[in-house]
Amino acid sequence: MLTKHTNRGLTWIDLESPTQDEIRTIAKDYNLNPLVVHELSSPTLKPKVDLYQNYIYLILHFPRLRRNKEEHDQEIDFIIGKKFLITVRYNANETLHYVSKMFETSATLDKGTFGPHAGFIFFLLLGKLYESLIQELGAVRTSLRSIEDRIYSGEEREMVMCLSGVSRDLLYLRRSLSLHRDVLESFEIAGQKLLGASFAFHLRTLVGDFARVEQLVTGNVEFLSELRETNNALLSTKQHEIMKTFTILAFIALPATTVLSLFQINTVSRPIVGVRFDFWILVLMVGGIAFGLYTWFKYKKWL
Repeated sequence: MLTKHTNRGLTWIDLESPTQDEIRTIAKDYNLNPLVVHELSSPTLKPKVDLYQNYIYLILHFPRLRRNKEEHDQEIDFIIGKKFLITVRYNANETLHYVSKMFETSATLDKGTFGPHAGFIFFLLLGKLYESLIQELGAVRTSLRSIEDRIYSGEEREMVMCLSGVSRDLLYLRRSLSLHRDVLESFEIAGQKLLGASFAFHLRTLVGDFARVEQLVTGNVEFLSELRETNNALLSTKQHEIMKTFTILAFIALPATTVLSLFQINTVSRPIVGVRFDFWILVLMVGGIAFGLYTWFKYKKWL
């Protein structure tokens, strides 16, 4: 699907899951290099930036976190000229839809301008995309805070799987964004050559926007690591307490079991056995031994 927006001499063409005919039309209208046309025909695996005579070709992959669904990177191809911007994507994107509405409103009301060249449209788009990632990371931070509260509420065992799920999301985010800094730094050089030195501040701002995202990912990973260590420590402490309790109970039961076993030996002379109230005497003996050991453990603060 091809959507075309115009505003004060600037053109933005957005293609969602484009057909071969749409790609050929755009390639002919804007004299695109055959290598670029080939790249636009299908998704690519790695981000890249190429500088041509009249435009810059940029590919970036953005992570998408969907609850209870498989995660997929979303590729967006940008072709940035002085008076035009072409975006190519292979599925829906809420951020691009939001910016397109801004573009349409500005054009309809004939108020405001995005800037003297199409680089400013790209600047706005990428800034909004990174802003959406910051919101995603804010939601991850909230999840970690909730997990922290539940850990200290005694739900350590249940939080093991929750921590693993958040860890998977953060590792996916880190992997997906790993090449953005290199691509943006290369784009900063190419952008100054094509769009002029006056655009250098905005190019550096984009690197700064990504640095904020990168810092939030790192901060969440460190917070997650601390929570996991705390959760493991609390689980280990609980397990040690349970094992200690079982060990003490077994130690208390051992002397009592030994005494009863002695009276079960079939010998000629067995004291107590056979006398009046012999059962209750044995019960009192066993109970006295258990109570004495229990009192001793409490005195030593082992219980």
